[in-house]
Amino acid sequence: MHKTRTWIIGGIALAATGALLVWAFAPRPLQVELATASVGRFEITIDEDGKTRVHDRYVISAPLAGQLSRIALREGDAVEHDAVLATLAPTLAPMLDARTAAELAIRVETTDAMVARAQTRIDLAKVGLEQTRNVLKRDEKLAAGRFISANQLDTDRLAVRAAQKELDSASQDHHVAGHERDQARAALAAVRSGDDGTAFAVRAPIGGRVLRLLQPSAGTVALGTPLLEIGDTGEMEIVAELLTGDALQAKPGTPVRIERWGGATPLEGKVRRVEPAGFTKISALGVEEQRVNVLIDITSPPEQWRALGDGYRVGVRIVALARDDVLRVPVSAVFPRTQSTGDARAMAVFVVDADRRARLRPVEVGGRNGEDAWIVSGLRAGNRVIVYPGDAVEDGARVEARDTASR
Repeated sequence: MHKTRTWIIGGIALAATGALLVWAFAPRPLQVELATASVGRFEITIDEDGKTRVHDRYVISAPLAGQLSRIALREGDAVEHDAVLATLAPTLAPMLDARTAAELAIRVETTDAMVARAQTRIDLAKVGLEQTRNVLKRDEKLAAGRFISANQLDTDRLAVRAAQKELDSASQDHHVAGHERDQARAALAAVRSGDDGTAFAVRAPIGGRVLRLLQPSAGTVALGTPLLEIGDTGEMEIVAELLTGDALQAKPGTPVRIERWGGATPLEGKVRRVEPAGFTKISALGVEEQRVNVLIDITSPPEQWRALGDGYRVGVRIVALARDDVLRVPVSAVFPRTQSTGDARAMAVFVVDADRRARLRPVEVGGRNGEDAWIVSGLRAGNRVIVYPGDAVEDGARVEARDTASR
């Protein structure tokens, strides 16, 4: 009886030991991080630093040689149209010099040509504006019958707006050219009259603010010496230097979010123009890069960004692609299947099924950004996918959630 009991106890101990060994050496589920495929907005953006600048800036130069009085204006001061910016007292020898008179006569001819060129630009801008308006009217009729997309209609409206701004800019240039011509004629008349006792007033061609004071002290200045620079800070644009490859995606009309400008909320903008010529720039790492200037209009109400000045640094996020209500997963969950398919575009994810096993699932990817991947087919909303799958994860492997990231 005692011997039988010993055998029973030994058998139980042996079975327990075997069970313990089986449990100890049994394969454990792989610890993985999971995320849920969800429907939402997907964007591909081009992020870059930009710089604000006044749309039209004007350098005011001395229309004749003379003794410049100290300019009382300072950077940031507001000036009105036709306000006196500086005064020039005649200096006897240069003012009565025949050479000076000849130079001023040439300056009058030059400003006459500038006025004529500005008028030609106005005429061309009017033609362009009329053409874009006609295209918009035609496309509005087509859009009513759903023959063209809403995006095309938005592009047409942006073209009309750009043509109107071009006409406004041309009109402003014509006004400034006329002002320069009047100043040149007045300077020539002062020299020819020989009146050396009257100070000559240099007036503002437009209303705006002083951007830079180029001649802060009194002194004798020569004909054409830059005195100060003015511009209308209410007409601001942003210049961003994009890599030429990225600039191909920043077409006119592309929406832009303006961030890191100092305000509480981002500003809205649109790409107006991509300049046709690129340039070489050395990066911080010493690498030569081909870049191109992209001009961005601020479309947010002016009262939101009135504090912005000329030459301020901002961050721009150009939305090259945007889709609503698409299926998204973390970009780190998607990996290529090149080895099994030979196609570099073939992608896959690991989906966790109800039995907690990883299943390889081929997917079609519509696009990727720094955070998400847009899944066109192969998944549905609610599927659990493995984020950062390691080499140990394979089809059919048992897995266990380490950290569930619900999106």
